[in-house]
Amino acid sequence: MPKMADSTDSFSIDMETSRFRDDGTEHLIKTVTGFISVTIFGDVDKPALVTYPDIALNYMSCFKGLFLCPEAFSLLFHNFCIYHINPPGHEWGAAAVSYDDPALSVDDLADQVAEVLDYFGLGAVMCLGVTAGAYVLTLFAIKYTQRVVGLILISPLCKTPSWSEWLCNKVMSNVLRYYGMCGLVKELLLMRYFSKEVRGGGIVPEADIVYSCRRSLDEMQRLNVVRFLEALNGRQDIMEGLKRLQCRTLIFVGENSPFHLESLHMASRLDRRFSALIEVGTCGSLVTEEQPDAMLMPLEYFLMGYGVYKPSQSNISPRSPLSPTRISTELYSPESMGLKLKPIKTRLHPL
Repeated sequence: MPKMADSTDSFSIDMETSRFRDDGTEHLIKTVTGFISVTIFGDVDKPALVTYPDIALNYMSCFKGLFLCPEAFSLLFHNFCIYHINPPGHEWGAAAVSYDDPALSVDDLADQVAEVLDYFGLGAVMCLGVTAGAYVLTLFAIKYTQRVVGLILISPLCKTPSWSEWLCNKVMSNVLRYYGMCGLVKELLLMRYFSKEVRGGGIVPEADIVYSCRRSLDEMQRLNVVRFLEALNGRQDIMEGLKRLQCRTLIFVGENSPFHLESLHMASRLDRRFSALIEVGTCGSLVTEEQPDAMLMPLEYFLMGYGVYKPSQSNISPRSPLSPTRISTELYSPESMGLKLKPIKTRLHPL
């Protein structure tokens, strides 16, 4: 059996007069290309929702804002068991990789996801990924089409790195190697994640979410981040592979994300009958943290096609009917999901 290390984390949230708390258990799973940390929240008998964060983030620093929203808590935890996959070495307290450890490719990362599903005996799953994590899960869906029933992608990547992205990643890799998680690297990463409005500057203070993220970056092992950066810098164009997807796809992208145009391009290549695009105004790439409320209504409509519901809206059994054998082959169109054919631009007040 693969080696496992258990620890506890928790999400807690007030919803009206009740207080909900789910304790997570961390599993350190041995794969062909190394160990990977997976933290589970919820009832393992429920359908699986697999998450994967962006570079230099883990499930807490990337998804806490979304999962601590009362409505998202109600919708997701009532219907899913959450499997948070951390990129190799990105979990809290991870040991640093050795300079001699072999490099990882994005294909290795996608194959690790399949190994995680095998370890827990999971069949087809719902996937939720952010930027680099969205690329890994999309690649996983292309390689293992029968194992993904739906993709929820935030500011996703789909092409080879542009020269500017490649150079930026290369600079970060080199600086990380020699100086660690210094101010320059943190600023470049924060520009990747957040809009200028919440990053602040001058007399405008940065938002709490940015301050919290800055502190979490200090906890990252520099060589582990370098490993993920270099894997992402070597990624291939997956546009042709998108044609092989056999699942519905929901894409969120912040209008101020550095990857805004790439996400729009990806959405334009997907079958519009089975996909929808949500543009979130005044927001960077990390919509899950900067404007999680903007995700709630589209998520609810998207998941309705799988029999997922809010517990307050129904008195039937809490077990969701989401499974490969229960999903209709006639997937919802954007219109039936309550979405317009043109991209929706949600205009929220800046934080």
